[in-house]
Amino acid sequence: MPNSHKNKTLSTLLAALFGWLGLHRFYLYGKKDFWAWAHLAFPPLSIFAGFIGALVIGLTPDEKWDAQHNVHSGQTSNSGWGVIVLVVLTFALGSTALIATIARGFDLYLTGGAFG
Repeated sequence: MPNSHKNKTLSTLLAALFGWLGLHRFYLYGKKDFWAWAHLAFPPLSIFAGFIGALVIGLTPDEKWDAQHNVHSGQTSNSGWGVIVLVVLTFALGSTALIATIARGFDLYLTGGAFG
């Protein structure tokens, strides 16, 4: 009986939008995945881990993706331009979040923790 085919574009989308919840890990590995549950335990760090996960998933070649996740599915992946657009948007969103976090950290450090 063939396993279900794991879609690379859907995995990238889940990691980009809901990576902080670990949904991409639950989709790929199921409920017993330790790292999926770790995403739920550490939400601030998981935001950046989700962005990095989306980039790694999206930039993985289709042949390697199929060798890792679709060995017994009987189908091959053909990602196309959708995954490239998701990678570009993820990079833009992730770098913006990182720069904002660094700026806010320096603001809090240099102003003595003042909010505003």
